[in-house]
Parts: sequence; structure tokens; C-alpha cells
Amino acid sequence: MTVRVALLSYRSKPHCGGQGIYLRHLSRELVALGHEVTVFSGQPYPELDPGVDLVKVPSLDLYREPDPFRVPHLREFRSPVDVLEFATMCTAGFPEPWTFGKRLLRDHLGALRTFDVIHDNQTLAHGVLALQEMGLPLVASIHHPITMDRKLDLAAAPMRKQLSLRRWYGFLRMQKRVAARLKHIVTVSQSSALDIVRDFGVDPARIDVIPLGVQPEVFTEYAGARVPGRIVAMASADSPLKGIKTLLESVAKLRTERDVTLTLVSKPTPGGVTERLVDRLGLADVVSFVHGLSVEELAATMGSAEIVCVPSLYEGFSLPTLEAMACGTPLVVSDGGAIPEVVGEPGVCADIVPAGDAEALTAALRSLLDDPERRARMGRAARERARTEFSWEAVARATAAVYEHAIHEARAGR
Repeated sequence: MTVRVALLSYRSKPHCGGQGIYLRHLSRELVALGHEVTVFSGQPYPELDPGVDLVKVPSLDLYREPDPFRVPHLREFRSPVDVLEFATMCTAGFPEPWTFGKRLLRDHLGALRTFDVIHDNQTLAHGVLALQEMGLPLVASIHHPITMDRKLDLAAAPMRKQLSLRRWYGFLRMQKRVAARLKHIVTVSQSSALDIVRDFGVDPARIDVIPLGVQPEVFTEYAGARVPGRIVAMASADSPLKGIKTLLESVAKLRTERDVTLTLVSKPTPGGVTERLVDRLGLADVVSFVHGLSVEELAATMGSAEIVCVPSLYEGFSLPTLEAMACGTPLVVSDGGAIPEVVGEPGVCADIVPAGDAEALTAALRSLLDDPERRARMGRAARERARTEFSWEAVARATAAVYEHAIHEARAGR
């Protein structure tokens, strides 16, 4: 059965953050299975493959690079929703999910009624819930509850920033209310499913777990020589969630005893937490930052490393972990969130250490750097696991089965 799918995403950054990557690969594979897919997205817009349509849902794009938190020109304000979006930003809130839902109902309701199923990608806005209440079949992806980000950000923030952080995460009140009323939720790991049940009050019977996939034609075995002592990590450098502080502390210890370098695939805030820590630890000569990479360049960066490290305090899935595995690079990872689900049995594809434990991370990196035979064995096992256990085609097939369930339930209700 061909299904006409409307995929919704309030922002879809193409190469990082997960949402744009998920949209691109899921939509491509759904089309390959014979379904019709249209993406409705706010800025930044996704990169999509041939056969997938894009409907742009413009916002004020207040967080765009290189001028986030910008002040729009008066001519950019087109409606009261725009005014509310700007006012919320000015009071330290994050309005995009809520205003995206408003714009969907205002500008695209007629079009959305023509689709067989609507799939929301983590917007969880009142406007999206309204579609379900109109009787339209609705499925929502929750990659992980953002309550985890808020918890870790607040724990790391000085007291003077606590109030503004709580205001920033104010949209979570809406997401909790919406999630608890959704009939069909897709998430990417058992860990995330448990967190969604606990933090959002969702009935576990409404959740389907569908792990993410990898592009084996891009993330493949590296043809060149690995750089001795090179460690690579992919993370938002200034986000406490990603555990970069722990990794930098480990690298500071390792560099006293051996030649080691760290490449961070990240764009840190100039003068921000990470840059200050690099300077304080005296690591400027061994730590480098790269960003704006194509997927091919990212794969080559992962493949050139002797070890990829994922020190996150929490991950709902960790796509970079899976991509590094597909490149045949051994890993040292934390036990934060779903990462152990991705790497499998400890010591086979990756060594697993307690999240936030710099001493344990240092010991694991040291041990693996000292054992080239084990690195080679782990790299082969990682590549085999990524290739056989995770594919975007499998993601699309499982997601399409959820669509059919939602469609059948909606028709029975009518």
C-alpha cells in the first residue's frame, strides 16, 4: 500500500543535531519503498533527495548562523505569530516549536488534511496535537526527552544563569502535555523509551522503538593510514550533555606521557567554556576544532583516527557512534543513555566507561592506544555490527508499519 506521508520538523539543520539527518534518510528510504513523502520544515531547511518534496514554513529564523539571537527588520514581521516569536526570544525563551505549530494550522491545514498520515519530528507542539484531535492519523518521533538536556545544563550552570536557562527550556511544559496525549510515538532506543515514560508521562504501550541507520556507502572502511595518537570526538563542544570537559581532562593527563592529539568535530563559542578549558589545561597545541564538513569529510576524519571517543553524559541514540563503527574505528564510549545499546557487548566494538569519570576514560584510552591488535579487532567487529544491525531501509520499513497502524486506528475511530 502506498502511503502519502507529511513529515513535520520545526528545524532541520542538514548535517548536525540529528533532526535534518533523520528527515533526509527516512524520507529517502520511504520513497524507495514506494511511498510519497512531503517534508514541512522551518528554517534551517533540510537537504532532501530526489523524489521528496519540501514545503517551507518560514519563521523569523532568529537563531540562524552567523547571527543567532538577531533583531529582525520591521518589514520581516508578517503576523502576530512573528511578534510573539520575537518577544519570546527577547525574554530568554525558545519559541520555535510552538510557533511552528501555529503556522502549520494557519497556513497548511488544508494541505495536511490530504495526507494519509502525518509524522511529527520532535516538535510536540499544541498545533501538532490539534491535528490528531481533528481525527488525522498522527505519529510523533521523540529522539529523547529534552528534560535530560535541561537537567544537565542546569547542573553545570552558575546560579546567575539558572533563571534564564529555566526560561529557555520553558517549551518543555508544552511538550510534556502534548506527548502524554499522543497515540503513536516512535523513539530510537530502549533507553529513550524509558526516559519518555518517566519524564513525559507517556503510556509505554504507545511507544515503538526503531533504532537509527547508517550510510554504509559513505561511512566505510578508511582507505588511508590512521594517524598515530589521534583521537576524534563529535560533539557540541559547549554543551555539558556531550561530556567534552571529561575528555579534555583525560587528554591533559595522556599528553604528559605520550604523543596524542584530539580532533573535535565542533564549532565552539569563541571565548566559551570549551576554549577556556583548553587554554587552562594547556592543550592548545594538541586540540583542534573542525566544522562545516561534508559527510564524506566527516567519514574520512573518523576513519583517520586511532580511536573515536564518545564521552557524552547522555545520548538518546548517538548517531556519531554508529557512523564511527561503520568506518571500522574502535571506540571508547561512556555509558550515558543509549550508547551501550548502540555498541553492544562491552569490549567487542568499544570499551565502555562510566559517564563523567575522567580517570576511567583516561585508563581506557591509554589501554587501547597501547594495543594495536585489539584496536584492529574491535574496528572489524564495529564495522560488521554497524553493517548488519543498522540500516535506514530497516528504519523506513518499521516506521511504515507504525504508519499503517495509525491509519487503521484513525479510520476505525471515524
